[in-house]
Amino acid sequence: MEEIGRYVQANLPIWLAESSFAESPKLYEIELRERMVRLEEELKHQRELMKQGFELMERRFEAVDRRFESLQEQMDKRFEAMQVQMDKRFDAVDKRFDVVDKRFEMITRRIDRFMFWSFGITVGVATVVIAAFRVWPGSL
Repeated sequence: MEEIGRYVQANLPIWLAESSFAESPKLYEIELRERMVRLEEELKHQRELMKQGFELMERRFEAVDRRFESLQEQMDKRFEAMQVQMDKRFDAVDKRFDVVDKRFEMITRRIDRFMFWSFGITVGVATVVIAAFRVWPGSL
């Protein structure tokens, strides 16, 4: 076994030199060109795969963008509906305040009339009492 190992060890570099590097430079150049062509083809294939991946990513981004736009539109519609409802409620509250304001104006007019009549009656009674005291001076 050791003898076979020594034989292979001694002859392996020679065999390798004969098989690839001992070939003529033209064959080596052709082999290098073939490798370069295969490498370029592989790079081209990888570039195409990358382009496809980028296109798929772009489509996904567009889909996500459309989804966000639709969500934004839905939110805008909801906010507009809420704004309409709030406007209606504010209008109703304004109407209620108008009614209350009219009631206060009516009460103010009634109080004014009451004060006018009260003042008139008080002045009239005072005048009658004073006149009565003057007409009948001895009654007191």
